[in-house]
Amino acid sequence: MSQVLDSTVEAFLQAANPAPPPVLEEMTDYGRDQNFPVVGPDVGRFLRVVARLADASRVFEFGSGFGYSGAWFLGALPDDGELVLTDYDEENLETAESFLSRLDTDATVHYETGDAMATFEAYDGPFDVVLVDHEKSKYVDALEDLRGDLAPGGVVVADNMMAGPVEPEAVTEALRGADPVDDHTASVARYIEHVRDDPEFETAFVPLGEGVAVSVKTQ
Repeated sequence: MSQVLDSTVEAFLQAANPAPPPVLEEMTDYGRDQNFPVVGPDVGRFLRVVARLADASRVFEFGSGFGYSGAWFLGALPDDGELVLTDYDEENLETAESFLSRLDTDATVHYETGDAMATFEAYDGPFDVVLVDHEKSKYVDALEDLRGDLAPGGVVVADNMMAGPVEPEAVTEALRGADPVDDHTASVARYIEHVRDDPEFETAFVPLGEGVAVSVKTQ
């Protein structure tokens, strides 16, 4: 997994953060062994804090893989909370269920195979936190779809702003007006510009993991 942090900061985070709970530590190892990209424990802990700050009871993920980020969210949800996971691959969601079913929670988890955009339209809002981590070309479309179903003060977190399928230097140059080097870079830069300039959101960019955009609905 490509990181945007230098070794000094990574060493600090490893020393400062507690070890993940056993299931999440197992999921971290599984992702590494399977070469399956995950947000990692630093971003995972950040997501959990975001959910707690938002007093979230309902979370939706555009792209869930085998449930890694969902497991972090789940630890912040109340027993009557709700988490919706989406992925094109049914096997990924079966793996997610095998992990998440071992967590100590009574929150409801939905495992939805297929297109995340279509799945979102099938659910009624509002959601308190939404994670956008699917096809980069659909990030802006996802934001437009979810804005009406995001609770006041709700939070949108978008992954891969600085790494993963993009390089931070390439995204920076695209934001400065250069022609994007590829479609992924173009899509990420377009999302950044779109949410950054949206009057309904206050956005900050956090260089954890592969870089996340955190946008709070203010209107």
